[in-house]
Amino acid sequence: MSAQPDSLAPAIALFLPSLAGGGAERVFVELANEFAARGLRVDLVLASAEGPYLADVSSAVRIVDFKAPRILRALPKLVHYLRAERPAAMLSGLDHANVVAVLARRLAGSGTRCVISMRSVPTEVYRRANSGGSRLLLQFMKIVYPFADAIIANSHAVARDLSRLLRLSVDEIHVIHNPLNLARIESESRAPLSHDWFSDGAPPVILGVGSLAPLKDFETLIRAFAIVRQGRACRLVILGEGPDRKRLEAVGRGIGVANHVLMPGFVPNPFAWMRRARVFVSSSVTEGFPNALLQGLALGLPIVSTDSVGGSAELLENGRWGALVPVGRPAAMAAAIGHCLDAGPNPAARGRAAEFSHERVANRFLEVLLPWENPA
Repeated sequence: MSAQPDSLAPAIALFLPSLAGGGAERVFVELANEFAARGLRVDLVLASAEGPYLADVSSAVRIVDFKAPRILRALPKLVHYLRAERPAAMLSGLDHANVVAVLARRLAGSGTRCVISMRSVPTEVYRRANSGGSRLLLQFMKIVYPFADAIIANSHAVARDLSRLLRLSVDEIHVIHNPLNLARIESESRAPLSHDWFSDGAPPVILGVGSLAPLKDFETLIRAFAIVRQGRACRLVILGEGPDRKRLEAVGRGIGVANHVLMPGFVPNPFAWMRRARVFVSSSVTEGFPNALLQGLALGLPIVSTDSVGGSAELLENGRWGALVPVGRPAAMAAAIGHCLDAGPNPAARGRAAEFSHERVANRFLEVLLPWENPA
């Protein structure tokens, strides 16, 4: 067990590549802000301090910018930081950053407790990537991860996958689900949204949120939407940005729905769009524990989700809080969307979302990060 640091040292460092607009980055900002609100000294340590979530970081959180263009180039700077600042605990997220964090702590020889967090199902993600780089990273994870003081998975599905990958007992992996700042989501959802698609009497909007990347499989959502439109007027909005944009736009043109699909890119306040949508759809082929799906529940949206590898079914309690459909099946997805359009809002789902309040989740993280101050 690591000794407590000098009283002037940061209590917790959170290490990430950047604050790009992804789920892990959103989680780390929520945790940093909550820890700081409790009076802890918090450093948000970034290989490169860039990304849209920078604006959401509390002024009580110190941002440490290594100005490193690649995560591996942050390694010597992180070693120096750990030796100089000696935080009590360091939490890292995303696979490359986790590897760097473990290596840096060992090279620094500091007493910092090193906790890594997994936000996805690694073997599924890297199997689909099917590249030499992904296979190499998996090998590094197998070698390096067991040297962490603790490992956190954001769902039981992720924990089971890590257990097999690292040959650890699943009981050695802490499962802590993603946090929700329910008050902020409710407040931001009521912000004005001036778009013709949400005017009175406009057709209902189906919403997807996430990176425009293959693992999100928005092509299936677009094809399902085209089927739904054969029977009723409706529109599709997909919030997010990524490498699949041109291909997805081509799919929409090819099946004749391009004029009814809007992809406005990353938006800083997706909750205003969620409140005005009629159905939320997650089309992913794999998810660790989907933030956007959780946010949709918090706003009482009817939910359709693929029964993807990972934590979606876990979140929805196997269909209790939303419809589960097979991965890559537009017809099944379209049928579920049509049912949700007919059924209307699902206010009871807010109770499920409340189980993941950021206060509760932060408590669980602190039990792992600072166990001497938070005995089980």
